[in-house]
Amino acid sequence: MMRRRHLGRTGQVVSSLGLGCMGMSEFYGPADQEEAIATIHYALDVGLNFLDTADIYGMGRNETLVGQALKGRREHAFLATKFGIIRGRDGAFIGENGRPEYVHQACDASLKRLGVSVIDLYYQHRVDPLIPIEETVGAMAQLVEQGKVRYLGLSEVSVATIRRAHAVHPIAALQTEYSLWSREPEDHILSACRELGITFVAYSPLGRGMLTGNISQVEMLASDDRRRQLPRFQGENLTRNVVLVDQLKEFAMARGITPAQVALAWLYAQEQDILPLVGTKRRRYLEENLKAVEVTLSQQELQILQDLWFPNAAMGERYPESGMQAVNR
Repeated sequence: MMRRRHLGRTGQVVSSLGLGCMGMSEFYGPADQEEAIATIHYALDVGLNFLDTADIYGMGRNETLVGQALKGRREHAFLATKFGIIRGRDGAFIGENGRPEYVHQACDASLKRLGVSVIDLYYQHRVDPLIPIEETVGAMAQLVEQGKVRYLGLSEVSVATIRRAHAVHPIAALQTEYSLWSREPEDHILSACRELGITFVAYSPLGRGMLTGNISQVEMLASDDRRRQLPRFQGENLTRNVVLVDQLKEFAMARGITPAQVALAWLYAQEQDILPLVGTKRRRYLEENLKAVEVTLSQQELQILQDLWFPNAAMGERYPESGMQAVNR
């Protein structure tokens, strides 16, 4: 039985695990559309209703894919998508756009690709440094008034931005990277979310696949895999991070579970307002991840993990320099 979580203070109830659909269309090597749709259907069949996409994933193709998967099943899904990152025709990332008029244009385009009349949760993917957050969220609030969006969210923002945005319109969810090897939200973000009643959606809870224990060399990744560009997957950083993951694998083996299940169980042990968002494009991995909901770690085990994966234990930044400049604004 899939456990449930309340989404902020909205009264909305969603599954305690979310499915990130990005890799079904881009970034993490070859994708199989048939298997991707089957994975979404499997998620819905077992009660995992929180689906996450964005307009930039696959240059819109991911929203189209999710829309196809939801035909005839829209009422069973809680659908989240994002706007605000701009890419060129060649796929290059060229900046952010939070202008009010663009907010409306982006929403209409997403609704069309998704083939739905309303988006359940609409995030600003990255803050536009040139546009006050009050203006962007004000435009997003208009979408709620128009019935095109139900709830609002933000991604990778600072505490100050959260507070300013929340003062304009209630923010239901904040999505930021959080896992054993990305502990930054523990400094201030998590406490601010709890104070304001905002659900924290933890993306990349498995360290972009690293915490599954299946990556030991960059050559194991497809030539076009985006992770090849990330500092944590390069050179000496990767070598040292693999040593940490090997210890996680030993811990998991002693428990008779997988490293991925340990990583997710650790997140579930934090607080009830944290919702892990696992990205996968195959049913067998989703099935493995779902079993983590039933794993309970003792206080002693949590301390062992805390000692191993202390803040900043992982080597390398989460993104290249340009990507890091766009977070925590």
